[in-house]
Amino acid sequence: MNHRVIILALCVLMWQNAEVQAAVSTEQVTESKAKLAINGHDERSEWVETMTRIAAPVLENLAAGTLRAQMPYETTSSDQKRRDVSYLEAVGRTICGIAPWIELGEDKTEEGRLREHYAKLIVRGLRNAVNPTSSDYLTFGGPITQPLVDAAFLAEGILRAPKQIWGRLDKQTRERLVTEWKRSRSIKPYESNWLLFASMVEAALLEFTGECDTLRLTYGVKRFRDDWYKGDAWYGDGKDFHLDYYNSLVIHPMLTEVLRIMDKHHFDTAGFLEKQERRHSRYAAELERLISPEGTYPPLGRSIAYRFGSFHALSDAALLHLLPADMNPAQVRCALSAVIRRQASMPQTFADSWLRVGFAGAQLQMGENYINTGSLYLCMAVFLPLGLPLDDPFWANPAADWTSKKAWNGVDVGADHAIGE
Repeated sequence: MNHRVIILALCVLMWQNAEVQAAVSTEQVTESKAKLAINGHDERSEWVETMTRIAAPVLENLAAGTLRAQMPYETTSSDQKRRDVSYLEAVGRTICGIAPWIELGEDKTEEGRLREHYAKLIVRGLRNAVNPTSSDYLTFGGPITQPLVDAAFLAEGILRAPKQIWGRLDKQTRERLVTEWKRSRSIKPYESNWLLFASMVEAALLEFTGECDTLRLTYGVKRFRDDWYKGDAWYGDGKDFHLDYYNSLVIHPMLTEVLRIMDKHHFDTAGFLEKQERRHSRYAAELERLISPEGTYPPLGRSIAYRFGSFHALSDAALLHLLPADMNPAQVRCALSAVIRRQASMPQTFADSWLRVGFAGAQLQMGENYINTGSLYLCMAVFLPLGLPLDDPFWANPAADWTSKKAWNGVDVGADHAIGE
């Protein structure tokens, strides 16, 4: 046989063998990862790693008093007035998402020590944020309206960690934070989801001081309860219906949280809580069904640059044990893991450790003119279930396929039904 033919044949055999070995190797790695993730502990480590990667530049710089100096400002808007508020956006939204994890407190595990590290960063950072002499003193009042939004996200976060954040603040920082929250009262909310921002600030003041502006607390709740419900767990964003993720980003999580605080403090309006929790549960089920077998979801409506923050209501339902009774929490864990993995791993999602505007990578034009670097940290809301301990079914149950993955693999998942009132 011609030696060239022999060499060619040997090369083909080697290539084929390499293909087989690669396939076997890939299969072994996949099987190995599946075994590691079978009880959710490996996935939890992945979540913690991603969450802290996102949070670190915000919280480390705020604690050092260098946030204003170091945080970039990426936006399509020419309005530089928003820049001054972007820092509170980053802080409020980061704490909103990381707070339940912080609330678990320190323990002897590596994760427990990491929680303590971030708790200390938050406490030091908030001291700077509300200190008028600090280089990182944040803007909570007018004349522009945006501070109300992020005063509310910060309030939501601290309500989610009353022991490890509020409980560790010194007296002066608490008093200053209360002053700043009250400063946001100068901002009149729009007749939309913004009403819940005012309600959330007042809920925090009620919880932490025992006093609040009752009208600002209850007005938004009543508008959503009495006037803006559209059916099947969907509220209008004001009187009009919008096909976007704001029922998840703001409406369900804040409405439920405000009602829980009101119920704790014996407000009559809180009689709506049970119905709202049923709606929240149904909406969470709808969000879970939107996650494709590949871990994607529709880039639909405004504010999609919040990335996986669009699943705020689903993560909140998992944290509060409001998922439907027939839904395995592990399927939510696996679905959200697929989404987080997909979006966080996209090239150019980060620049010098900071998030960039985009949905899947850097896509500046996919951000509205109110979107900037600080806004993007609402993506942190997806990590709320890290506030559940390791033995909670969300983390302890074996890995499970989510609804669309099962359905597209030929599994009979049964019919879907609208919520009854």
